[in-house]
Amino acid sequence: MISDRPGNTPREAYVWTWLPARTEPVVAGRLVHTAQGLQFNYGRSYLARDDRLPLYLPELPLQPGLLPLPTGLAMPGCLRDAAPDAWGRRIILNRLLGSAGRNADTVVLDELDYLLQSGSNRIGALDFQASATTYMPRGGGDASLEELQESAERVERGLPLSPALAQAIQHGTSIGGARPKVALISEGRQWIAKFSASSDVQPVVKMEFIAMRLAALVGLDVAPVQRVRAANKDVLLVERFDRMRHADGRWRRRSLVSALTLMGLDEMMAAYASYEELAEIIRHRFVEPKATLRELFARLVFNILCGNTDDHARNHAAFWDGESLSLTPAYDICPQSRVGQEATQAMKILGDNRFSRLTLCVEAADRFLLSKAQARGIIDAQRQILIERWRDVCEEAELGEAERNALWGRQFLNPFALQDYA
Repeated sequence: MISDRPGNTPREAYVWTWLPARTEPVVAGRLVHTAQGLQFNYGRSYLARDDRLPLYLPELPLQPGLLPLPTGLAMPGCLRDAAPDAWGRRIILNRLLGSAGRNADTVVLDELDYLLQSGSNRIGALDFQASATTYMPRGGGDASLEELQESAERVERGLPLSPALAQAIQHGTSIGGARPKVALISEGRQWIAKFSASSDVQPVVKMEFIAMRLAALVGLDVAPVQRVRAANKDVLLVERFDRMRHADGRWRRRSLVSALTLMGLDEMMAAYASYEELAEIIRHRFVEPKATLRELFARLVFNILCGNTDDHARNHAAFWDGESLSLTPAYDICPQSRVGQEATQAMKILGDNRFSRLTLCVEAADRFLLSKAQARGIIDAQRQILIERWRDVCEEAELGEAERNALWGRQFLNPFALQDYA
């Protein structure tokens, strides 16, 4: 294994962060292997700064020394949020192992390997470096969407990349999720480009475009999207909300944490995540909790109405400004394939119940500080807009009639979701 080679395993990584008003990062501290896992300690220089902010509370309070890990976690959740997920790890293994990386277990590399091998333009306001004094960003070269599409396809097939293609797709190593994607800058805006996968049996890119467009039309706060073509294939562009352009043209980064981190969970415990618990956290820790709870409830309803059962806790996130939390725009709303009628959401809705049914949403309304009448008003308004705007958005996506018929009544407005809802 690569991580077993003598002297090759990193034992530490330095965590750099972009403070809110700055366009250049500063070193915040060190992440190091211990008997408990990967533990973090702030650097003395960071603790001495007037503008210092905790990377996230309650996980990493501003105090010296190694900070204890939350119960059940092998590394701080707010740092794990910035690590590559399945897709980024596949790219890294492809680059390091070539064709052998296709079937390699991801544990062939240590977690610090992935942090230090992944690109620097990662989600949020953190990066990981081998040095505490010199910041050296790891980025990809300029490449067209066609070249990035080709790179993604080669990674999927387990084919080695040329040095130019490997450099081009480096921007995809630091982004979460399992599907092919890459970060890019186009026309003065930052985007996540999401590609089709070779295993797709449905027009997944168009489906996500339709769901995101309809989510905006029903009134949700969602990331703007565009659908473009590259190499005769659809590509979804999702505008990044964790980047803000400075007056001098440079970029500021916004810190964020996933709902998984908010609930103190990791991937192995993700099945315990629930909308009910997230709602409770919002009530006590978020700015404008009442409006935020209404937005979260509306997102839950829309996920059920559009058939997005992949609403796991990494697909919800909050901005963190060092003191308070606020919900980010919605993202990764994509209808999922289903065979039968019955479906469940990735996060529990009420108690241990996660069935994708509108009646369960109404039953859970008080957890979101809503009356049952208000909950029904949100549901009915969304249903009406879906019915009225479905054909328009499908035409915008250039979705064929047969494909529309296959989605309507299966992913969108599935009878199971509407069961017993008067």
